[in-house]
Amino acid sequence: MTIAGHLAAIDLLRSRPFPARSVRSEVGTSAPGYHTAELSTSEEYRDDGSQPEAVGEQYEAEREALATVLSARWGRPQVFGLGSVLIRSVEEEHIPEPWDMLSASVPDVHLWHVDGRWVVLGVPKWDTESPCRLLAVVTDVDPP
Repeated sequence: MTIAGHLAAIDLLRSRPFPARSVRSEVGTSAPGYHTAELSTSEEYRDDGSQPEAVGEQYEAEREALATVLSARWGRPQVFGLGSVLIRSVEEEHIPEPWDMLSASVPDVHLWHVDGRWVVLGVPKWDTESPCRLLAVVTDVDPP
């Protein structure tokens, strides 16, 4: 998907109401309080099942390019590390979704607060068994 396609997907998520229960959408998953979209997904693996480092770097670059365009719209993003959120989750603190799900695989996210909702971009790195992805989340749940 191109940057224009990514923007269209994010705008679509921003315009939708949140559902009463979890459902699949044409771009990802929606649940009470949030929508997710897999903007890009890699199918490339090493022999041991992990992602080649260059693929991860490509997805980071794609996130940065998209963040540059979104920054022109909404200003510079907050960069929010999710490592402490993951630790709190492991220590059995209740972390609301989508932040608990994000913290399980994404080390840091770029955030914008727009019209009462958070727009979140992340590249999962801690989930080495899944393909590399560029994720977008739109939520009205504040970061923990």
